[in-house]
Amino acid sequence: MRRIKLTLAYDGTDFHGWQVQPGLVTIQGTLEQVFAEIEGQTVHVAGSGRTDAGVHALGQAAAVSLSNPIPLVNLRRAANRLLPPSIRILEVEEAALDFHPRHHAASKTYEYRLFRGEVCPPVEWRYVHQYPYPLDLDGMMALAPLLEGHQDFAAFAAADDRVLESTVRTIFSSRLEAAGDHLIYRVSGSGFLKHMVRNIVGTFLEAGKGNLDADGLREFLTPGCGKRAGPTAPAKGLFLVQVDYGRRETGTNNCVHGEGFE
Repeated sequence: MRRIKLTLAYDGTDFHGWQVQPGLVTIQGTLEQVFAEIEGQTVHVAGSGRTDAGVHALGQAAAVSLSNPIPLVNLRRAANRLLPPSIRILEVEEAALDFHPRHHAASKTYEYRLFRGEVCPPVEWRYVHQYPYPLDLDGMMALAPLLEGHQDFAAFAAADDRVLESTVRTIFSSRLEAAGDHLIYRVSGSGFLKHMVRNIVGTFLEAGKGNLDADGLREFLTPGCGKRAGPTAPAKGLFLVQVDYGRRETGTNNCVHGEGFE
């Protein structure tokens, strides 16, 4: 048996999120159908996390166990031929048999993209949240680094994640930057709660409209504050950029890198 680590990119617009759901088209479900065809039997594809419906990925990590001895380069080629063009396997790599893409992740990086122009180009519409209204950009940018560190993000979690044993997460980097007509929020951390990044962006927009200042943001981060941040920004502007690991998951140096769409 082999454990194969996958690096994926996908356009999440037409999928009901990552996780398998009966009767719905999902990223995980589509991958499992393809690898089951290659393996000749049912397989399970584990992911580093469950992206929501409409969320995209530039570097999602996943893993599958196969007995098929197919070489890595042929495995990637075969899988991409069977997958819809909205999902691409960028890299395949032999991994340790006990590798789990979620449990062994050291950090994840997300990016949220806002479009500030009055007219959004059609080719960008599926991948940005258009917000052409007045905002205090300097004030918003000043708030972003306040999220860094080991803090309680319960106020930024979806309702079903607030009941977790711990809503404390470590944020390594939090930056909001303007680039032409775009406003891009990029955040890296040890892990994220459901809707956390989208709720952070929604909170920044409230600050940009003058409804929140630094003290208000710090209050959201106070353990037991009982308030809910947000509102939740639309899913289509969110990208899982990359998942980083230490060296422990790799069983060999065998790795096949792809250029994206074939």
